[in-house]
Amino acid sequence: MKHLGFSGEEILETINMVRTEKLDIRTVTVGISLFDCVAGDGATLCDNIYDKVTRIGRDLTRVSAEIAREFGIPIVNNRIAVTPVSLIAGRCDAAALTRVAETLDRAAHALGVDFIGGFSAHVEKGMTRIDAGLIEALPTALAATKRVCASVNVGSTRAGLNMDAIAAMGRTVKAIAAATAAQDSIGCAKLVVFCNAVEDNPFMAGAFHGASEADCVVNVGVSGPGVVLRAIEEAGDVDFGALTAVIRRTAFKITRAGELVGRAASARLGIPFGIVDLSLAPTPAERDSVARILEAIGLDGVGTHGSTAALALLNDAVKKGGAMASSYVGGLSGAFIPLSEDAGMIEAAARGTITIDKLEAMTSVCSVGLDMIAIPGDTPAETLSAIMADEAAIGMINRKTTAVRVIPVAGKGVGDWVDFGGLLGRAPIIPVHTMSSRRFVARGGRIPSPLQALIN
Repeated sequence: MKHLGFSGEEILETINMVRTEKLDIRTVTVGISLFDCVAGDGATLCDNIYDKVTRIGRDLTRVSAEIAREFGIPIVNNRIAVTPVSLIAGRCDAAALTRVAETLDRAAHALGVDFIGGFSAHVEKGMTRIDAGLIEALPTALAATKRVCASVNVGSTRAGLNMDAIAAMGRTVKAIAAATAAQDSIGCAKLVVFCNAVEDNPFMAGAFHGASEADCVVNVGVSGPGVVLRAIEEAGDVDFGALTAVIRRTAFKITRAGELVGRAASARLGIPFGIVDLSLAPTPAERDSVARILEAIGLDGVGTHGSTAALALLNDAVKKGGAMASSYVGGLSGAFIPLSEDAGMIEAAARGTITIDKLEAMTSVCSVGLDMIAIPGDTPAETLSAIMADEAAIGMINRKTTAVRVIPVAGKGVGDWVDFGGLLGRAPIIPVHTMSSRRFVARGGRIPSPLQALIN
């Protein structure tokens, strides 16, 4: 039996992974270009955006449900990513940009999708008037919408770090936390601050449809921490070479499952297939955890010495296995370590073995960065900016994507807990350093690009 180039044996193996190891497709994300929506006034721009997004995305949830039933593979989320709004809303001020965000939210609601990403700006080398307006609009826009996700790229290996933008983002995150204080500052969970952002990432909150992409495309984000965990447990006490081979083979199988779903969705939607993003994205379910994988590799608890090395092994093996399975592996493709979304990470944070410093060290070898970390609500804006600068510096020097999604929970401090619900999970508020970074952030300007940028 063949289905879109996949053998019957592969399909049966995939079904077994779903049934016994909790494999799921975390997201089917349709990317949509908004360049042809540009208009001379905000009202027409919003009308054009709503019409195009609802037209191209109209069959997404129906097709995903059909594929999930037919293949027996759960599809957890349906999402849409659009062109960074700052690129198509040049005549809008902050108030008009908020109306654009509300239009995106209304379109997502009409389509029944879980999230829509792309309320975004790229300011790694400088900031235009529209970029500044979008950043100014973020607190109101994220408080006024439910499904809209935002991102700001503040650095890159080629450009260096825009410290003026990073300073602005520290103040912005504080403002978002205050604007959504009644919901435990959940607005901050819908914003990612990037260095070296990628154009084909299907995962929220950082998804956007890059300027180099086609008019529309289907990207799939596939997850499988439980599958990898079981494979490592079954392998037993083998050496690292053999263990890496086990993870590579498992990642190969997971990626094939993702491409099966992606190509089926592409054919049925009539939208070109883009990439499979093989990112081990955990959930609060006990065994659906990257932390438990690291512990299965040999750590008594994640956060102890050896955690960074174990994560490096895992991330590299996942990428190698995925790259062998598909010609179109993209996005981020590795291992996520979001604190509030991983049962093992939540446990480690509660007992104090995971700190923000250890998380920062681990981000040097994982897929993204400091993700879904709840910190005290009275954290100064300059401290938030300095955290962003540290993480962006890791990305800039290492030529990798890094990101910060921290949540200064209004009215809460160290020892308190926050519960965001669903995939966003729950977490203890963990401490940050209290010595000030104000003078550092206040210097402004741009941290120059490193020598690694000179590649021509």
